[in-house]
Formats: sequence, structure tokens, C-alpha cells
Amino acid sequence: MDPEITRRGLLLVLSSPSGAGKTSIARALLDSDPNLSLSVSVTTRPMRAGERDGVDYDFIGKAEFQSLVERGALIEHAEVFGNHYGTPRAPVEDALTAGRDMLFDIDWQGTQQISEGLTEDIVTVFVLPPSTDELEKRLRGRALDSEDVIRRRMAKSADEMSHYREYQYVLVNRALDESVYAVRAILTAERLKRRRQHGLVDFVNRLRRESGG
Repeated sequence: MDPEITRRGLLLVLSSPSGAGKTSIARALLDSDPNLSLSVSVTTRPMRAGERDGVDYDFIGKAEFQSLVERGALIEHAEVFGNHYGTPRAPVEDALTAGRDMLFDIDWQGTQQISEGLTEDIVTVFVLPPSTDELEKRLRGRALDSEDVIRRRMAKSADEMSHYREYQYVLVNRALDESVYAVRAILTAERLKRRRQHGLVDFVNRLRRESGG
């Protein structure tokens, strides 16, 4: 992008039923794009093996979470299987102003909440599994949840998938590489949208003057 043109950041949201692959897509995007950073959510759920506090999530207690909600310090929050999740407001607003892009791995409820306040800044992608059999296979392959939680996640997936109509883009995650390529293409196109390029009008007017137009 020309140095005379600056860009407001955007919020790239990936949503899907558990096990459809949005987290794997997100990790691949973050590894390959230096201008994209992960929005670190706060959560009241226990830390899982391999997770790091402040990197995967900020793990906090229920009282602290409730305080954030009451102070309006979260741009979205939701309860999922008895645990609370939310997105801190300040880092998001700072990133947008600085022209940095943030990636969100959140559900449809959180997406709705962010959309209400940041309509022009949000880009939403819903990820579908290729089949329910594959979805269950992926959930079991993660070895993160008990049998009861897996059954509950599968039961909930039908409702979650019904919200695909609320998203700007929808992709079926048949192969990780293909899905990552598709989301990269979406991100590139959204970054080039005219409304996100500040200084573009002055830049074009200068070109016209220099060309005698």
C-alpha cells in the first residue's frame, strides 16, 4: 500500500461448531501473517494441558469476569457449557486505530454482539464440517473432552450451524490447506476495500492533478 494511504484495522471472526476446524485455520493464518494477531479472550474455564495463560486465554475467576461485564470492559461475552468467555474492549479498539488486524475464534453469539457495535470493522466467516461423521471424528481425535461433553457438543452443533446465514462468508472445511487459502483470499480482499483506505481520496486527486485531469 502507498505510504500516503493508511488503513484502519479489521476484525476477522471465525466461527464454527466445535471440531469443525476453525482453530486450526486460525493458527495457520497467524503463523503466516505478521499483521494479524489473535484476540486473547478471558475465560473462567480451567486451563487445559498445553495452554498458556495470557497466550491462549486469560484465565480468571468468576468474580473478576462479572466485574469486567459490569464495567463494560468486554465487547462480547457468552456462557458455553457452564464456562464464561469474553473479549476485552481496549486491545481491540487500539488495534483498529493502529491499522492492525485481529482474529477472533468465537461463537455466533459473540459475533452478534461485536457486529452490533463494530459493523464496519468486522469480517465474519463461518466454517462448516464436511459431514457430521467427520465432525464427531475430529472431536474424539482431540481427546480434550469427556464422552458426555462430546455428546453435548454434537447435540449443540445443529443449532450452531443454523446461524451460517448471519455470516458474510461460509466455507466447508474439507482440507485445511484449501480452507486457509480461502480465508487468506477473503482477508486480502477485505483489506483492499475502499472504505478502509484512509487518504485514498487525496491520493487519487493528486494523481489526477499530476496527469492534467
